[in-house]
Amino acid sequence: MQEKPTTVAAYAAGASLAAVALFYVFGPNYTIDGDESNDSNRKKSIVGLSNLANDCFINSVLQALAGLGDLRVYLIHELHRRQLDGPEIYHTLPSEHELSPARSDKLRELQQGITTRALKEMLDRLNERPIYKKIISARDFIQALEYAFRTRISRNQQDAQEFLQIVLERLCDEYHAGARARQRALGAIDAAASSTAGEEGSTQESSSEVEVRIDDGSANGLPAIIDTKLKEIDQESGFPFEGKMESQIECQFCHYQYKPNQTAFVNLTLQVPQKSSTTLNSCFDGLLKTEYIEDFRCDRCRLQHAVDAKTTELARARTQGDRDRLEQEITRLREALETDPEAELEGVVFPPSETAPKRRIARHMRITAFPKVIAIHLSRSIFDQSSSSKNAAKVSFPERLPLGSILSQKWYKLLAIVCHKGSHHSGHYESFRRNHIYPPFSTPEVFSSYAQSRSASQNPSATASPRIIPRSSPDADGGGNISRAGSSTSLSGASATQLSPPQPPPQPRPTTSGSRHSFQSTTSRSSKQTLSPTSGNNSPTTDQGRWSPSRPSHSIPRPSQDAPTGVSSRLRRRRKPNDRWWRISDEKIKECKTSDVLGMQREVYLLFYELEKAEASGG
Repeated sequence: MQEKPTTVAAYAAGASLAAVALFYVFGPNYTIDGDESNDSNRKKSIVGLSNLANDCFINSVLQALAGLGDLRVYLIHELHRRQLDGPEIYHTLPSEHELSPARSDKLRELQQGITTRALKEMLDRLNERPIYKKIISARDFIQALEYAFRTRISRNQQDAQEFLQIVLERLCDEYHAGARARQRALGAIDAAASSTAGEEGSTQESSSEVEVRIDDGSANGLPAIIDTKLKEIDQESGFPFEGKMESQIECQFCHYQYKPNQTAFVNLTLQVPQKSSTTLNSCFDGLLKTEYIEDFRCDRCRLQHAVDAKTTELARARTQGDRDRLEQEITRLREALETDPEAELEGVVFPPSETAPKRRIARHMRITAFPKVIAIHLSRSIFDQSSSSKNAAKVSFPERLPLGSILSQKWYKLLAIVCHKGSHHSGHYESFRRNHIYPPFSTPEVFSSYAQSRSASQNPSATASPRIIPRSSPDADGGGNISRAGSSTSLSGASATQLSPPQPPPQPRPTTSGSRHSFQSTTSRSSKQTLSPTSGNNSPTTDQGRWSPSRPSHSIPRPSQDAPTGVSSRLRRRRKPNDRWWRISDEKIKECKTSDVLGMQREVYLLFYELEKAEASGG
């Protein structure tokens, strides 16, 4: 009986959906989701952000942050650790200080990481790979940020750098508040463990591992072991944007060096010089170069001046009381000169400050703690007495940025920039974000083992395998030693032919229609160019740079360096570095190259560099 047309159509539709689902499950990287699809004509894009209220300064910063892998790893690690610790640790406030209700709420929100969670959710949504054009709103993150600061974000004073500064400082404060809450909880655990050990009379040190119960819905909870040594863990996986800078002053007269003053930073502001063009290194020199300051009153020189003045006064003193007082003050001043010239001396009368000598000092600035991600702000504002304007100088910036001294140099890789077009009072922000995927999602060497095995089976090495030379050979010793090709210089052509029979050349696989045509023509020509050992022709028979062993020779020539050596060499030659970027202007997204990004020298405003890993720093 013939089936109904509707039933047949239903069966066909079901089979088609099943085939599509099966193909999508087993090969999504080559069909819909993957960026490495073979269909180069398919439109590829990422998630855009809507701009409803002049939010380009917000959208550009969020898109740039979405391309920073170390930031995303930190957000995942931080929220996962808070989830494992439990909410009670971050809800408890310090008991040593009496806090007002407003202050208590603020500290509790910092410990709970409200902005950290909102940013993680925002960046997760921006890192989707949609199969169609997708535009979302940053409203949820903005509301979380406004709730954290109890104020509204003004759209009138829109500045991408100010918004970035607010976000990074808030994230850094939440990280440190959470770390202090963990330390307080661990201190309570250690105190309880110490008291228990004291009651039992144990002399052994308390272990750093504590058994806890995780609430999984059961009656007793899930047993787990936590390590209480979280201070080292916090130091290793701290806030990725946080670094430390050190400034030091040195007197050019007495060469006394003040104690270094360390300050933390989450981004660096570099002043762009007022000229037609400059470089990023020149802007760094303006921040980290040695600065000389005149008319500075050095503390050590001031102490020495006071010693000299009181010594002169002691010589003219007439009463014994004045002599004793001056001798005591001179002794204290000399002790301060030897120990700490910067310390405050109470009970010592110094000469008038205007009589103290003025010196020339040198001020040094250097980075002592390098962050994993460094955010650089190029200050282009020019202020005068009546107005302000924008500095439109060209600033050339590299793709790989070296920082630090020669012995401890760090290399950073450019991952995102934010550009500004327009004047100082109006304009538009857009961002450039590198298109790459972090391990373990990225597998650039997925076919390396297959290529090596196929290369070893189909394309033998140009250096022959070790073979035993017969005793009749003039190069063979009495013990029948093994001789390797390349080191032998008197191997005859007959013995070479006998020991190493010719093998058929490998056939490369065609990849395109053009290469297939050339492959067929090459194969047809090479099949006709067979050389008999007794033909008397001394011209070598080559295929892909290999020499035929039928030619009499005293040495085995090596293949050409330009010739391919197998599938692995072809894959290696075709592999190119990731040169794909996204140019994002709110909801408008298009692809570009690294050269396009490096060409934004007049518009570049914010730069985001990520610290290269140890294995990648050499390239």
